[in-house]
Amino acid sequence: MMRSVGTLTRADLAETINRKMGLSRAESLDLVEQVLDKMSQALIQGENVKISGFGSFVLRDKKERIGRNPKTGVEVPITPRRVMTFRASQLLKDRVADG
Repeated sequence: MMRSVGTLTRADLAETINRKMGLSRAESLDLVEQVLDKMSQALIQGENVKISGFGSFVLRDKKERIGRNPKTGVEVPITPRRVMTFRASQLLKDRVADG
């Protein structure tokens, strides 16, 4: 049975940068924040974000459509919106599958 063993956090990423690259803890955390901010800003501006060998954050604009309240069956309009999905690269999929 597979189960999650924890959650990777910003602090964990910064700790890895600190250990492997020798930057201070503050510099490492700042670097992580800058990378995440750059990715966020690109997505906000409508750009997809692709990290080769890892995956892509892909934006899609959904049109207005009719949905249904599952409890009451009443039809309601679902407003148009932009959604983001993550598509893992084949390399990442293979690495996860191999454990």
